[in-house]
Amino acid sequence: MKNPQSPRAARRAVLRRMPATAGGLLNPALLFAGWSVVMSAGLLGAALAADIKDVPCRTTAECLAEAARVRGEVSKNDTSRTAELQDVFYWTNRINMASTVMLQERALMDKPTAARIADGIQHAVSQAGKPGGKRPADYLQIENIIAEKAGPEATFIHAGRSRQDILATVRVSRLRTAVMDVADRLLMFRKTLLDIAEQHKDTLVPAYTNGVQAQPITYGHYLLAFGDSFARDSARIRELYGRLNLSPMGTAVLANSAWPLDRVRLGQLLGFDGLVVNSLDAGQIITYDVPLEASAIVSSTAVRIGALLEDVHTQYHQSSPWLLLESGSTYTSSNMPQKQNPGVIMTARAKASDVVAASHWMTLRAHNVNTGMTDYKETWTQARNFLYAVELLEQTARVMKSLRLKPDRALEELRGDWTTSSELADTLQRVSGVPFRAGHSFATAVVNKAREKNWRPDQFPYEEALTLYAAAAARTGVQPASLPLSAAQFRQALSHEEMVRTRVGIGGPQPAEVQRQLQAARQTLKQDEAWLAQRQAALAQAEAGLNAAFGKLMTP
Repeated sequence: MKNPQSPRAARRAVLRRMPATAGGLLNPALLFAGWSVVMSAGLLGAALAADIKDVPCRTTAECLAEAARVRGEVSKNDTSRTAELQDVFYWTNRINMASTVMLQERALMDKPTAARIADGIQHAVSQAGKPGGKRPADYLQIENIIAEKAGPEATFIHAGRSRQDILATVRVSRLRTAVMDVADRLLMFRKTLLDIAEQHKDTLVPAYTNGVQAQPITYGHYLLAFGDSFARDSARIRELYGRLNLSPMGTAVLANSAWPLDRVRLGQLLGFDGLVVNSLDAGQIITYDVPLEASAIVSSTAVRIGALLEDVHTQYHQSSPWLLLESGSTYTSSNMPQKQNPGVIMTARAKASDVVAASHWMTLRAHNVNTGMTDYKETWTQARNFLYAVELLEQTARVMKSLRLKPDRALEELRGDWTTSSELADTLQRVSGVPFRAGHSFATAVVNKAREKNWRPDQFPYEEALTLYAAAAARTGVQPASLPLSAAQFRQALSHEEMVRTRVGIGGPQPAEVQRQLQAARQTLKQDEAWLAQRQAALAQAEAGLNAAFGKLMTP
């Protein structure tokens, strides 16, 4: 059996077999035909490969998958498989089920009629799963399918209802799923950050303000800062949920109806915790503010994820980063051998921008629109910002897991700058009672002299420090004019390790406090996970309750 040709060799073989024109040049038409042969054989895949490989991808699909992998792309149809399955058709029939149960329980529909309608609803649901089955999104089309089994009495289910309250209920039910999917991915992302922070409680890194190296902290302390901010997003989602999980069902168009519907029972059957009380608000007003509130949360999350990713991406501006992606998480340049492009970072950061842009689009779509118009009622499904948010959280978690920190290089970065100079002034005040501005003047003189001489903190001559302190004392009127720190104390004040170790107080980067913060953050995460599990269990219980009540109505 012959060894398979490489794609490049195959292309050359195709071209060699192609006839040339009289001038010895390839005929363009024949060239196109030959290239089509290459494409149909799956040989063009190598050109689409995301990286230089010894064994190129063999099909277009394989090439695209490889490109997505090295760029960290996550592409979903919806926020979760549950969200994908629970579409408009699904929720319309759940509402039909709940309405039939409520109408029969409240003696607004007799049992034989309820049984026929229940059989019709079951027919609509069952046929959708068969080959050639219909899964429409419009209420009247769904009603027609129910009538195929239940007859004209199928329309009795519409007592006291309208497309308005049905669609309002469908939309909030689907938004509820999307928000809970975001909450779930957010918890996963927070756990990722905490797990990495746990590994780096003692790892010194530079922290920056105004884009300039400022002071030393630990990588664990840095990640905890972002972790705490994303914990606030989880808190925002919990607070939102109390306003989100309210039922608009039973309000008809916008002013209720003459039918004495039990709105509370409808809401319970559909998993809601309460009602949107005002009938106009239920279908026409809350459809503005609650989706926009949810959108604002994911937009805020995306802004901070963008900042986190930009912090990481900035490392690639250096010739020797102290934080970079592991091998296999970058892709090579087609021209420059030295380049390893951080595609997973760039793709995730772009997705963060997509979330922010989509959320702004939602706001603009709702702006200056009359109450009751369709413009603003379902913009989140068109903007796809919750889907993008789920993808973003998954992509960024992958980025963070792929990062590898070089402690020695981070320490070298710290020691190459004077990020402990403020500690020198602080030590003089704390240990020797030197006024801070006098100590600051001395520290400034030390930094200026060091930069003039290209001295690092561990190279600064103690004798030079004595001279500079005397001059600073004279300028500021401090007595005595002699430096009140020994050579060892002077060196210690400029030590990055010592500066972090000696921090005190709540929230600092000192390892013991970072450990305490980690424990607190994990406890908060555990509580948030429990909250989400409780909400999911409540929805599952409501689903089972509706199934059981509806099942009792059906013809045996």
